[in-house]
Amino acid sequence: MIVGLDHVQLAMPRGGEDRARSFYTGVLEMAELPKPAHLAVSGGCWFESGGAHLHLGVEEGFAPAKKAHPSLLVDDLAALAARLEDAGCGFKPGKPLDGYVRGDTHDPFGNRIELMQRVG
Repeated sequence: MIVGLDHVQLAMPRGGEDRARSFYTGVLEMAELPKPAHLAVSGGCWFESGGAHLHLGVEEGFAPAKKAHPSLLVDDLAALAARLEDAGCGFKPGKPLDGYVRGDTHDPFGNRIELMQRVG
């Protein structure tokens, strides 16, 4: 029986770790987790905030995820949207969904990231 979700993995191009860190730790304010040594040799980075865990793994022939995406719960979408815009990342408000305000951004590699705030 499934009891939860451990992490979501997104792909990134080889050598993109510094750009990933700038976005995920700098803009989204997630903490970087150390990868185990036997996994670190393949590149990539791991991040967490609250209960959200994102792993970015190097993929040869990388192409960004445009439709498939993680959806991250946030506590202040307006403030995060402003921070994304200030960082040049862009933010697009999402379509209405009962109980949420939401929108999308993209990481430095073009992967879609949905951001959702519970309301009401």
